[in-house]
Amino acid sequence: MEWLTILLISIAANIDNLGISVSYGLKANRIPFTTNIIIAIISAICTFISITAGQLLSNYLSNSTANFVGGFLIVCLGLWIIITSKNKVPSRVINIGWKESIFLGSLLGLNCLTIGFGAGITGIPPLYASLSIGLFSIISISIGITIGNKIGNTLFGKYSNSFAGSLLIFIGFYEIFI
Repeated sequence: MEWLTILLISIAANIDNLGISVSYGLKANRIPFTTNIIIAIISAICTFISITAGQLLSNYLSNSTANFVGGFLIVCLGLWIIITSKNKVPSRVINIGWKESIFLGSLLGLNCLTIGFGAGITGIPPLYASLSIGLFSIISISIGITIGNKIGNTLFGKYSNSFAGSLLIFIGFYEIFI
């Protein structure tokens, strides 16, 4: 039963990764495998720390506060994409850099913190949950980028930057209010 819980936690923790990577793919961005690994490692570390310290930290930082902070940062990222875009799809695929991958991994890691608080209280093993979340992160980002790139190459791609930013804003508000 514990493995099923870890699997479900891993899927839930990476829904944001899927949505955010679709928005990156819509902008014709590419997340190289090494960058994807960095994001997964950051998510796994955040999960490990939060599960290990879940009960202690839950006394000081509520799940709603952590959701608000993570959601707010994702909303800001979405607004930045919309404000800086010109509704043009780049003519070539652009790899995201190390700084952006660390920033993105940190944002996505915040979501893992909130999940980890609850998992830590219920006694989920931190190592297995962290490894599982890291693996699902790699998978969801790869799938999301592929979906976003395919959609971005259509007529829909003309407005992809605005849509990508809007998707991030939606995900951010979802994190804040749900």
